[in-house]
Amino acid sequence: MIQKKIIEPPEFGKISTEFNINNRIILHRGQSKEFLKTIPDKQIRLIITSPPYNLGKDYEIELELAEYLNKQEKIIQDLIRTLADDGSICWEIGNYIKDGEVYPLDFYFYKIFKKYNLKLRNRIIWHFGHGLHCQNRFSGRYETILWFTKTDNYIFYLDKVRVPQKYPGKRAYKGPNKGKPSGDPLGKNPSDVWKILFDDWNSAFWEFPNVKSNHPEKTIHPCQFPVELAERCILALTNENDYILDPYCGVGSSLIAGIKHNRKVIGVDKEIEYINITKTRIKQFFQGKLKVRPLGKKLHQPTGREKISQIPEEWKNLKDRRNKRN
Repeated sequence: MIQKKIIEPPEFGKISTEFNINNRIILHRGQSKEFLKTIPDKQIRLIITSPPYNLGKDYEIELELAEYLNKQEKIIQDLIRTLADDGSICWEIGNYIKDGEVYPLDFYFYKIFKKYNLKLRNRIIWHFGHGLHCQNRFSGRYETILWFTKTDNYIFYLDKVRVPQKYPGKRAYKGPNKGKPSGDPLGKNPSDVWKILFDDWNSAFWEFPNVKSNHPEKTIHPCQFPVELAERCILALTNENDYILDPYCGVGSSLIAGIKHNRKVIGVDKEIEYINITKTRIKQFFQGKLKVRPLGKKLHQPTGREKISQIPEEWKNLKDRRNKRN
């Protein structure tokens, strides 16, 4: 989908490089550790990011796990300082793989955040249908979003992210509300599994695909997450004009999500190529030219008539022979 309407006048989309309380869009090229020093205490309502997984991607140097976690902890300390008392951190993370062994990074990060007295509200599983295929273990199809709050007095707008009732006509069969509709007219509370199965925004799950080659938002970034993922966190955990911070912003998906919903945004990345792509995406957004997958769009389901969804002829005999061997 291409957004067709310009949301605000062009001057509203001015991009600044340094923090100032009056700047609505801040995009800084550099190291987060240094930039965070320029942000005063308790200015940020939501920190949402996907940090490097220490996998040796082009934009990172693979470290020993303990060294990687120690480096991340120093940045987390600064992030917590900048977070408002009623603010949240959404830390989206996968697994670290070393010599074929899986190290669940959410487990290690949980201990770091608890060390600084943050409170885990949800461990959200983002399940997606496509990814790398493994040979010596089951293929990974999920990542984890750790949602932490700084205090017990935190912003949370459930009504803004409810999903439609699967059976809205269901009624209570006993008790004081017997015979009355049993659900909420605004919809159902999403679960803590955001899953890709059937129809987006149409079940108890939050469902959206990861950004692969056929996704309308795809750029050159190898680990780009969808704008939808950030949108739902932003809608539930912030107010308009709040600051959203992504200390590893990549190609700016979280910034696009924040701008789309009238939040102030801050993004930091050390890669000039990603910074330039983010600038272009922001410009395209205000021009109404940015391709964004609509929030709640249904996932494509093959009918079985497409050639690509049919079993290749050369597989059929091979499959029979393999079944006989097993």
